[in-house]
Amino acid sequence: MGHSLVSDSYDIAVIGGGVNGCGIARDAAGRGVRVLLLERGDLAGGTSSASTKLIHGGLRYLEHYEFGLVREALGERERLWGIAPHIIHPMRFVLPHVKGLRPRWLLRLGLFLYDHIGGRRALPATEGIDLRRHVAGQALKPGFGPGFVYSDGWVDDARLVVLNARDAADRGATVLTRTEALRLERRDGHWLIHARDQTFRARTVVNAAGPAVLDLLGRAGCVSGRHIRLVRGSHIVVPALFDHDFAYFFQNPDGRIFFALPYEGAFTLIGTTDRDHDGPLTGVRASEEEVAYLCEAASAYFAKPVTPGDVVWRFAGVRPLVDEGSGKPEAATRGYVFDLDREGGAPLLSVFGGKITTYRHLAQEAVDRLRPFLPALKDGEWTADAPLPGGDFPKEELAALIRALATDYPFLDPATLSRIGRAYGTLARSWLGQARDAAALGRDFGHGLSQAEVDYLIDREWAMTAQDIVWRRTKLGLRLSVGQVQALEDYMRERA
Repeated sequence: MGHSLVSDSYDIAVIGGGVNGCGIARDAAGRGVRVLLLERGDLAGGTSSASTKLIHGGLRYLEHYEFGLVREALGERERLWGIAPHIIHPMRFVLPHVKGLRPRWLLRLGLFLYDHIGGRRALPATEGIDLRRHVAGQALKPGFGPGFVYSDGWVDDARLVVLNARDAADRGATVLTRTEALRLERRDGHWLIHARDQTFRARTVVNAAGPAVLDLLGRAGCVSGRHIRLVRGSHIVVPALFDHDFAYFFQNPDGRIFFALPYEGAFTLIGTTDRDHDGPLTGVRASEEEVAYLCEAASAYFAKPVTPGDVVWRFAGVRPLVDEGSGKPEAATRGYVFDLDREGGAPLLSVFGGKITTYRHLAQEAVDRLRPFLPALKDGEWTADAPLPGGDFPKEELAALIRALATDYPFLDPATLSRIGRAYGTLARSWLGQARDAAALGRDFGHGLSQAEVDYLIDREWAMTAQDIVWRRTKLGLRLSVGQVQALEDYMRERA
């Protein structure tokens, strides 16, 4: 197919529609430059929708003396909650003390540091508890006594990515999904980015391809002295093991840790593993061995054993960690670094590493690094206070927002109202509109997923397949039947 040169020329082309790429596109678009975002699949189609869904400082990174990373991440928790209070909310984590593992004084010291180095203001502080009397102790095996409860945050990771892309587009960015950058070449001080049937022109390129960062450098004819370590993190989802709002932070005898989180109202999410990954970067799956490992780990704590047969969903993502020669995968840094290749006058900025919690700060730093090459780029930290789409309400008032939706749309059931409020925030009304009954929202695809919502996701959130909707824009894949998903796929195909 012949290439047609797109007449538009961009200041920044961001390649990679994960959390870092979408965050960078949003930051740059808000600073008044022309931005293009290219993603070869769906937004958040890879690692960014396969996280443990936490906005957290990384308590265990203190053991590896990563104080700077923890401080940065802790500082971001309340900022992100403030700009996206619909998809981010605080969560209290229960950390049982286990004899023979980390001593109680070490846990207490770590949690003291965690409470005090990151600018915690609104989140409640750590407290000691007795699991024999605490509600979180009821789901555990007998024998647990002292423990701690501390604060961190939960995030709908895939929606965080999509909302950053939506905000970038609202500020003038061009966002193209299912558009792979096949080859990049420097010409006359610019970049030409060749996709399957069109070519884009840009003054600078940001390589935010995540695990494929080195592959993209190769497509640009560049080499890097950096090494990245690809580490697979796998998770399992099982029917709920407890019916309260606390999450658990557990220690394993092998020195690793894992989480058990309340998930989507009726499930428990357990993860993660840390395994070196050497397979393809698409279709990444949790291995049977990882599933067994997580089941065994959870069964050591919960009164109800967890078996592979209980698993209703498994997912895995590959984290591209900066390889600084640490031995174990779990010891590899979760920090990030940038490489700037400015040969031939056309800069290429590559992002190595990072984690969801630090995405906004990373994005700001990445755009700052391109300032010398883009005179039109405005200065300033604006993303820390500007709400993401739907997040323009006070951060403690999500419950009030959901109650207001219930008043105006009484025909929706409580579970659907909660899901909609937590996904769209104030934007829920943009597609619920003046509806006075369920029929006004069109076809019902099951579990409260209406034609009006599906149309909104196609028109405003780049959804192209049923999988985009049921696993990334919503998490209704856990509830919809195979037939319901097929009906949704058929509708989307007809509508296209």
